Amino acid sequence: MPTMQFRIRIIIVLAALLLVGLTVAACSKKEDEASSPPAESRTEVKLKFYFGGEKKAATDEVWNKVSEYVQSKGLDVRFDVHYIPFTDFKEKMLIKAAAGDKWDLNFDADWQSYKQMVARGSYLPLNDLLPQYAPNLFHKYEELGTLEAATMNGEIVGLPWTLKMSERPFVGWRADLAEKAGITRAPDSIRTIEDLDKLLHELKDAFPDAKLSRTPPLSLYWTREEWVDLAFHGLGFYLDDPDMTVQAIEQQPYYLESAYMSRKWNDYKILNRDATIDNENGADQWRNGKLLFTITSHEWATADPGFVDSSFRQQMSLIYPDKRYVNRTALANVLAINRNSEHPELVLRFLDMIETDKVLYDLVQYGIEGKTYVLSGEAAEYPEGMQYITSNYMEWDSRWAFWKPQFMRPTPTYPGDFWLKEAEFADLPININSPVDGLLISDDRIKNEVARRDRLANDVGKPIEFGKTTDVEAEVDNYARLQREAGLDKIIAEVQRQVDEYLAGKE
Repeated sequence: MPTMQFRIRIIIVLAALLLVGLTVAACSKKEDEASSPPAESRTEVKLKFYFGGEKKAATDEVWNKVSEYVQSKGLDVRFDVHYIPFTDFKEKMLIKAAAGDKWDLNFDADWQSYKQMVARGSYLPLNDLLPQYAPNLFHKYEELGTLEAATMNGEIVGLPWTLKMSERPFVGWRADLAEKAGITRAPDSIRTIEDLDKLLHELKDAFPDAKLSRTPPLSLYWTREEWVDLAFHGLGFYLDDPDMTVQAIEQQPYYLESAYMSRKWNDYKILNRDATIDNENGADQWRNGKLLFTITSHEWATADPGFVDSSFRQQMSLIYPDKRYVNRTALANVLAINRNSEHPELVLRFLDMIETDKVLYDLVQYGIEGKTYVLSGEAAEYPEGMQYITSNYMEWDSRWAFWKPQFMRPTPTYPGDFWLKEAEFADLPININSPVDGLLISDDRIKNEVARRDRLANDVGKPIEFGKTTDVEAEVDNYARLQREAGLDKIIAEVQRQVDEYLAGKE
């Protein structure tokens, strides 16, 4: 049997061996750590977006949820979302671009700053990046053939929406008030400007103190004459002109006719006295009951306008239904990546996810279920106590560029098959695609002339178009003369050159 002294020696030896083993293991671990690559650190990128319109109350909360969702799918980004009211959006975005500001994505449109931004090189060309980082979205564009509209000098400089629509004019009035005053019209019976003029006089007689309209009739004459507005400083051409001769609107016979009608409407107070300076959102004025008359499109002639009072009702009529009219361009709602974006590939990956992921689409479009919308079957509806005008997120401004027909839910504004009917209307023979859809006119060679033309249009043309004239014919003649002297011929020659080159390139 071992002695006590022997046992103590055994314990000391074992302890020493254990200490040596631990030391060797620790050194080995340090060597392994030194030779192994460090764990990859998480790098979260913040993407800065600009949208037009008013920011709704739950916007930041929704986009935080969007961030969490895309991160769970492997896209490690957050979103810094800003809104600029549409009354200032065009000017402010142009100023930001000219100053070299950095952001990643913004809403734009042919009715906003898109054409000027493209002409000035403010948007990033996406020819290589789009198919690489957004292959599903790129394939959709190939199916639709809409990228041509967003291509300038061979460069893809915008991401159009993927819907087909017509924006030919419908005229509408408050049917509930008209009927109370004994003013009735058969469906679709207002077919001409003369029909409309008679109705508006009846409405003004019945409601002399009401604000009737802030919209002059010029756009209705465009419809009657089959005039294509180039959305470039008051220039256009007639659909029946095979040469597509570019002309100025102030030189057209219909311009004088429209000026006479505007004078008539102004004198009778059919046009609101503040029509030339009223910058409030016209759609909101219609919803709030501040106007009795509107000129709108098939979309809002058939959608629920979101009236604040359930007793409000509208009646709509398609004006000049026998005339051809060009469909809404693919550039009507666009997303564009700023040339100074540091993370365009991440923006495109996000947009590609929206193209294929219905959960993400619901988040971006409708928000947080139970807070910003509720589901009724497949339909997205407002939570209790909310409606269009008081929504905390749903129906947010600029959402249109994100619309995806494959995922769109019925809403209180747009019922189940709404977009199918919208596309069917756009496919009617009277609605045609513009022969110059996708033409982006550059003002590089005519900047001074265009600036002078715009000043005259605001100072002299605008009062004429809103009926603020004393001698209509003399003032229209004078306006046309001033525009010629300001360099109109040079502008037309340059625009005609670009139109001809664009058409030649399509042959």
